[in-house]
Amino acid sequence: MDRKHFLKVVEQTLEGDREVDYGDAAKNFARIARMWEVIFGHQVTLEQVHLAMIAVKMSRLINSPGHQDSWIDVAGYAALASELKELPTHIQLFGERNEPQ
Repeated sequence: MDRKHFLKVVEQTLEGDREVDYGDAAKNFARIARMWEVIFGHQVTLEQVHLAMIAVKMSRLINSPGHQDSWIDVAGYAALASELKELPTHIQLFGERNEPQ
């Protein structure tokens, strides 16, 4: 698949399937950060969540470098991370206000 087609697939995935399945990306990543804080016992930033999710996909790609879905996910996580500076100061989670870090 050429890069223009690949990027269109990434865009369609972010705005279609993934958003329908997982909801608003900013809220989802903020929830993940809060959950990881409980698991790991320290603050987790949104940037760290994006980097960790990309690392998971990279690890999988080492075993299956031709797996297109993982490449699409890496590009999608990078695209979402590029929007971090544009996020609102507070994101509504679990019915309470929380600040993404």
